[in-house]
Amino acid sequence: MNNRVDINNVLAEIRNIRSQMQQPVKIKPEVNPAEVRSVQPARETPNFNQMLTQAVNQVNDLQQNAAGLANAYQAGDPQADLTEVMIASQKSSIAFQALTQVRNKVVQAYEDIMKMPI
Repeated sequence: MNNRVDINNVLAEIRNIRSQMQQPVKIKPEVNPAEVRSVQPARETPNFNQMLTQAVNQVNDLQQNAAGLANAYQAGDPQADLTEVMIASQKSSIAFQALTQVRNKVVQAYEDIMKMPI
């Protein structure tokens, strides 16, 4: 008998959901163009020279940080944790490798452009 009550409850819930689905949906009126906010102007994008300089500076900062942590650990500084030294070293290594790959691609693109016939 209890199963019958549960089934009736489920059927009643299904009917309720179906009736909600069949009700018309109110659509918002079209937006008046005068009410539309203006689009914000795009930010100025940095040129390639600025981006490359920034990338080189970031890699340099990572390498200096890693070297400083390694020197502090070697000097026996109790604040220098080996895991932090290793993480900083790996970050600087990966950043340097990525920068090297970017440099290689730039050089390759330059060589390809120079080989193009005029």
